[in-house]
Amino acid sequence: MTKLWVRIIKKHRISKQDTVPCAFGEEEEVLREVCRDMDIPAPLWLGKQQREFAEFRRTAFLHENFMEDVWFDRLEIEFIDEEAKGRRSRDPRNQFDGY
Repeated sequence: MTKLWVRIIKKHRISKQDTVPCAFGEEEEVLREVCRDMDIPAPLWLGKQQREFAEFRRTAFLHENFMEDVWFDRLEIEFIDEEAKGRRSRDPRNQFDGY
């Protein structure tokens, strides 16, 4: 099952959060619905957010990403795939076999 974790950050603390089912590629529509449910304006997806989300499956929206004034410092979203295997580093320095 895949989900989108949406967090509202104010003064380095999570003030509101929600986790909703979401398929990869539908994050913009799901984020709009979550923003409507949280009673906040939907952010503008710029190239920076699209690149970050495609590469890291997470991104943040600041004040400049909203057309209206917002009461929080940033809105963070993260794509969670519970069925995916944990990512392991291929760096040999992280191999702890033999201890």
